[in-house]
Amino acid sequence: MSEAENVQVVIVGSIGLDTIETPFEKREELLGGSVSYACAAASFYTGVGMVGVVGSDFHDDYMALYKQFGIDLEGLQCVEGRTFRWSGVYDADMINRKTLSTELNVFEQFMPVMPPRYRAARYILLGNIAPELQLHVLDQVDAPEFVVADTMDLWINIARDKLVEVIGRVDMLMLNDSEARLLTDQYHLRRCAETIRAMGPEYVVIKKGEHGAMLFGPDGLFLVPAYPVDAVTDPTGAGDTFAGAMMGHLAQNGGVSDGTMRAALLHGAVVASHGVEAFSLDRLASLTAEDIDTRFAELKAMVAV
Repeated sequence: MSEAENVQVVIVGSIGLDTIETPFEKREELLGGSVSYACAAASFYTGVGMVGVVGSDFHDDYMALYKQFGIDLEGLQCVEGRTFRWSGVYDADMINRKTLSTELNVFEQFMPVMPPRYRAARYILLGNIAPELQLHVLDQVDAPEFVVADTMDLWINIARDKLVEVIGRVDMLMLNDSEARLLTDQYHLRRCAETIRAMGPEYVVIKKGEHGAMLFGPDGLFLVPAYPVDAVTDPTGAGDTFAGAMMGHLAQNGGVSDGTMRAALLHGAVVASHGVEAFSLDRLASLTAEDIDTRFAELKAMVAV
């Protein structure tokens, strides 16, 4: 297999150093960012390429961890300066959180560049970055089979026109329930999804945190359950882990259909459930294919009738 064929999924997004405080523990300078979680999750299924930026202060141990996952790093930019940093504190429910500080640093000038061999990747995941940057990536790729974009309320509020342009060029939009309502000015999630699908994407995934997610597509509605973990240690990056595992599973199984999509979303839920059991990427670093298969079977049994 050629190097180009090795990279089936390309993921573009942020890389950061996170300081996270929960009701039980505080950890500093953890590896984070949407592309870190998503690439790690996708790596369990297929070859994945990373497009992001880090500063000259980025930890060697974290670079080694990327390599441990087998992530292709040709699209990773290493520039002079400080890496993006974020700090936040979680409420007792481990769902709601408050951002304490955000330092964009080198991420402020980030302009994603797709290496030539990434441009033919079959699957593209546009992480939660400015719509203008997402469009810049779309202008660099050849003819991917499936493109997914994530977004957030910030871009809906300050860059709606560019975001609508992105939505019109992708196959799936992922966002949470409050963002879906903000984007569409609708309340009922079915109507939100119908409005978004009318903008262009064939599929819409509305994330509902601990309550799972909802897939809206040409074959109707599929409810994606969340695996009930015994204890949540760090929920940071769960949505990105969910998206990365979904993309990896789709690539591994060779195409998008109702069946492959449903299985991929269940795999996303399973890998994300493992990820929240430890801080940062610690649990994903020890995760095995057997762990994933076991929990996938358990989740299927929980919803079988």
